[in-house]
Amino acid sequence: MGLRPVMVNIKAVDHAAVGRFWAAALGWNVSGGGAGATAVMPDGFDWLDPVGVCLDVIAVPEAGPAVKNRVHVDLATASPTHQAELVARLRALGATPVDIGQGDVPWTVLADPEGNVFCVLEPRERYRDTGPIAAVVVDCADPRAMARFWGGALEWPPHEVTDDGASLRSADRSGPYLEFLRVPDTGPAPDRVHLDLVPRPGDDKDAEVTRLRTLGAADLAIGQGDVPWTCLTDLEGHAFCVLARP
Repeated sequence: MGLRPVMVNIKAVDHAAVGRFWAAALGWNVSGGGAGATAVMPDGFDWLDPVGVCLDVIAVPEAGPAVKNRVHVDLATASPTHQAELVARLRALGATPVDIGQGDVPWTVLADPEGNVFCVLEPRERYRDTGPIAAVVVDCADPRAMARFWGGALEWPPHEVTDDGASLRSADRSGPYLEFLRVPDTGPAPDRVHLDLVPRPGDDKDAEVTRLRTLGAADLAIGQGDVPWTCLTDLEGHAFCVLARP
């Protein structure tokens, strides 16, 4: 029982270009670029038994609104020199600096070629073993409630839970953290970045979806039609999908 995050799903008008950007940014491979999607993943990644997450860039017909997504990724660095070099390399690849009101902070806020905001963190000891993606960060109103929901969904233990923020990580300490940051007035907004989850080997998708509903998830209709995955929202309306195992 319990689900695993397998993909950070990013919507883009030019999915191939955004996929190439993220592959170069993370040092990963572009494993596909047809049928309206570009997958970006590290060597040896197995989506049916994932360690960490990959990225899946999905084509959409229109650019998103000029607002900060409620979900973003933070990138890890190993030293101040590494942080400076990574920011310079990302800007050369097409990233742009973004002011979201962060003020004077030790991390750098950038946007990918289609405006999806992400952060390049200063070196932090807790992220030294996460790989290039340190955390998937979710803006929310109630980090404690979100940590309870997502901790139950993933069966991940909490690492820190306060009124202002919460973080979870897999029990085997693999891959990025899942973090919840209290942001006043997040409000409903189109989710151009969301998580896709996969059942653990031997678990049934429909049973997992039923379990998520008992935790407080709600069904989401976005015109997906008859597809093998299930679209849901969490307690604060963030979209996510549960994929079917073949």
